[in-house]
Amino acid sequence: MSVIASGLDCPRGLAFGPDGDLFVAEAGRGGSTATSPGDCVQIPPPIGPYSGGMTARISRIDPGGVRSILVDGLPSAQSSARSGGQVSGVASLAFVGDTLHALLSGAGCSHGLAGTVNGIYRAGMDGSWDLLADLGAFLRTHPVAQPDPDDDEYDGTWYGMVAAGDALYAVEPNHGEVDRIGLDGEITRLVDISEAEGHVVPTAIAFDGADFFVGNLGTLPLQPGGSRIWRIGRDGRLSRWAEGLTAVLGLAFDDRGRLYALENTTTDTPARLLPSTGAVVRVNPGSTPETIASGLMFPTGMTFGPDGALYVSTHGFGPPGAGLVERLAVPPA
Repeated sequence: MSVIASGLDCPRGLAFGPDGDLFVAEAGRGGSTATSPGDCVQIPPPIGPYSGGMTARISRIDPGGVRSILVDGLPSAQSSARSGGQVSGVASLAFVGDTLHALLSGAGCSHGLAGTVNGIYRAGMDGSWDLLADLGAFLRTHPVAQPDPDDDEYDGTWYGMVAAGDALYAVEPNHGEVDRIGLDGEITRLVDISEAEGHVVPTAIAFDGADFFVGNLGTLPLQPGGSRIWRIGRDGRLSRWAEGLTAVLGLAFDDRGRLYALENTTTDTPARLLPSTGAVVRVNPGSTPETIASGLMFPTGMTFGPDGALYVSTHGFGPPGAGLVERLAVPPA
C-alpha cells in the first residue's frame, strides 16, 4: 500500500468524482459545545453526553495527490471521554451525476450542537452546502421494530451511503435500518434490519446494479468472526449472504463483480480492540474470506478508483490529523 494523502481528521467514506478527483469525508475533531436535558434528549452514559464543534469537512485530492478543502466548518461530535471520545462528522460521500452528496452523522442537539441537523447534504464544488433530507427527524418519527435502549441515539449515527439510480441509500447502525432518499428529499425505509436480526449494528453498504449488500460492525465487545453480510433486494427483502467476518466498516465491488469487505480491527480477546489489525478481504460466499491486505490501522472506508486500485481511509478513529488515504493495488484472484 502507498499513502496518497495525509493530515486528515478522522477520515471515513471516499468517493471519486466524474473528473477523477478523490473526495474524502472527515469526521473532524469534535469540540466543547454542549447541550442540556432541557434542550433535548441526551445520550446516556457511558457513550454520552456528547459535545461538538464545527470541525468536520470534505477534502478533495487531485490525481497528482494535491489536497484542498472543499467544504469546511461542518458539525462534528465526540462521545464522552469515558467511552474514548470517538468522533463522528461527515460519514460518507456519493455522487449522483455531477452532484456530490454528503451523509452527516455528527450533528443534532443530542450531539451537543443545537440548531444543526443530521442528514444528507448537497455539496457544491464552490464550497457551498445545503440540506437535502433531515434523517434525524425521520428516525424520531419512524421507530424500528427492535431498538436497543443502550444505543437508541436521538439524532442517529449514520455511517454508510451508496447511490443507486436516482436515489441514495443510507445505513443507520444503532437503529438498524437502511433508508431510501430521493433527490427530492423524500425519505422512505427500504428495510428494518432490526426486525429480522435484532441489534447487529449494520454499517457498510454496496450496490451491484441489482441488489444491495450490507455488512455489520456488531455489538461491543466484538466477537471475532461474528460479522456478516446481508443481501437486500430493491423490494427490501433481506437474506444472509456471507459470514465469518469481523467489524465490517466498508464494502466495495470491483469491475469483475467481486465483493471486498473492510474489517476495522480484529481482537485477541472479545473485549479488546487491537491497532494495526484491520484488513481488506475478498468475500466468497460459502468459504473463508480471502485476505488481500492486513495490518491496517483502524481503516474506516474504502472505494475502488478509476485505475482499478482500492483506496482506503486509515487512522480513521484518530487522533485528528493522523488520518491517511492509502492506495492498494489489488492482486488478481
